[in-house]
Formats: sequence, C-alpha cells, structure tokens
Amino acid sequence: MEVLVADEYGFCFGVERAVEMVEDALAEGAQVRTLGPLIHNTQEINRLEAEGVSAMTVPLEADGGITAVIRAHGVTPQVQRELESRAARVIDATCPFVTKVQKLASRAAANERDVVLVGDPNHPEMIGVVGYAPENTYVVRDASEVAALPPLRKPLVVSQTTLKLKTFLDAAEAVRAKTSEAPEVVNTICSATRDRQDAARALAGFVDAFYVIGGKHSSNSVKLLGVCQEQCERSQLIETDLEINPEDLRDVQRVGVTAGASTPKWLIDQVVEKLRSIGARMENETALAG
Repeated sequence: MEVLVADEYGFCFGVERAVEMVEDALAEGAQVRTLGPLIHNTQEINRLEAEGVSAMTVPLEADGGITAVIRAHGVTPQVQRELESRAARVIDATCPFVTKVQKLASRAAANERDVVLVGDPNHPEMIGVVGYAPENTYVVRDASEVAALPPLRKPLVVSQTTLKLKTFLDAAEAVRAKTSEAPEVVNTICSATRDRQDAARALAGFVDAFYVIGGKHSSNSVKLLGVCQEQCERSQLIETDLEINPEDLRDVQRVGVTAGASTPKWLIDQVVEKLRSIGARMENETALAG
C-alpha cells in the first residue's frame, strides 16, 4: 500500500506564529493563559498545557499577573480592551489574514457602507470581525441566505478565511444580483486554506482512500474533508492514528493524507507511520499466504 501525502498540509503561517508566540512567552518565564483554545487541535492544546499554558473563557479571568494571549481567530475590540485593562501583558496572536478582514470591515463601516461577511456566524473568527462593524455587518453562511438581507448600501463582500472558494464566489454573485450598487468583492480566504484544498483535490482523484487529520471542530479541516470527498468517497476526518481501522484498508492500493492548518507535524508523522506500518504488515501477510 502506497502512502501519498498532499503537497500542502498542516500548520499554516498564522497557527505556527501563534504557537511560537506562546512558546516564546513561556521561555521568558511568563504565566501564560489563552482566551479560549489557542487553536482547534486538542492534541496540540494538551501538549501546550503540559508546558504550563492554561485557557480562560472570559477576560474577567485575566488577573494582573498573567500574560494573556489572543488566539489566532482574533477577538472583538471590546474584548481586547478588557484584556488589556486586566492582564499584565497581552500578546495579540491574531492571524494576519484575519486582521485584514477586521480592518476591511472597520474601514467600510467608517464610510457608511454595509459589509456582507460569508461564513459561519458562530465561529470565533466571525464573531471577532463583526465586532469591528457591529451596526453594518450581515453574516450569511452561503448564497441561499442573501435574499433575506435588507437593502444594502455600497456593500463590501468578504469571507471567513477558511471558507471554500465556491461558497464565497456564489454568495458574492448573489449579492451582485440583489443590489443595484455594484458591490466591492474582496476574496479574504487564506492562501494556506486555498493551497491545502487545491493540493488535497489534486491528490484525492488518484487514491483509493483518504485521511484528513484535524480537529473535529476545526473549520478548515472539515472543509478539507468535503474537498476530498468530492474526488474520493472513502475520505474520513481523524484526529489521531488511533482512529485508523486497518480493516478499512484491506483493498487499498494507494492512501492519501492531508492535514488541517491547526494540525502539528508530530501528529501527522504518527498517522503516516501508522499507515506505512499497516501497509507493510498486509504485504507480509500476502507474501506468507502465497
């Protein structure tokens, strides 16, 4: 059984940057607490907790002696101000791609324009962005929700950074059809998200089974799974190598592997090693049977 790994996978720039910022603070001897899980990967969060990082749920928990970390998804301006008033130090680990969306929304609102934000309204990234233009922003999951929007003023259309490109483009087209004023459409999908989806799509058509490694609650990992399933029905999302059932691979000649942007390399290596071990064992069984 051949194990093929996608050309682009694992930690994106924003996640790697956030983890490095936390580790640097730990090395300085700081008591580090993140506002919510730093990233959407349970295993990496557990590793950081073992090094002394803890999480808080609200800024009220940030007492004066800690270093508070804003995670890669970002927060609202109000939350950031509250953190800064309570913690000894605040590290802003917001992904630069998310910061771009925040600034675009804020600028549009300042110019009395409406913002159509395409994505999951309950995702922390989206909640943070809305906080930069709360009176002017409308969140839609996809094109089907655009018709219910009120009349829009010189709309700006932007996206959650981990959205599938087709979902964003279809929603933008629906906004164009709805308003007499041509909207400004800015594709704010993270380049790492696009690269991982493109690489997974290219590989999925050449394999018999596909494993996407990532958190079950990770938006970009779930969307990666959807991309893989378009080309390979036997695609599944796993968090660790313990979820691999060797019986699922009995008739597989090639298996593909990719990973979400919050998945660390050490976890990916474990999955690849497990798959290669399974392949070698099956090869030995076949040789003995022959």
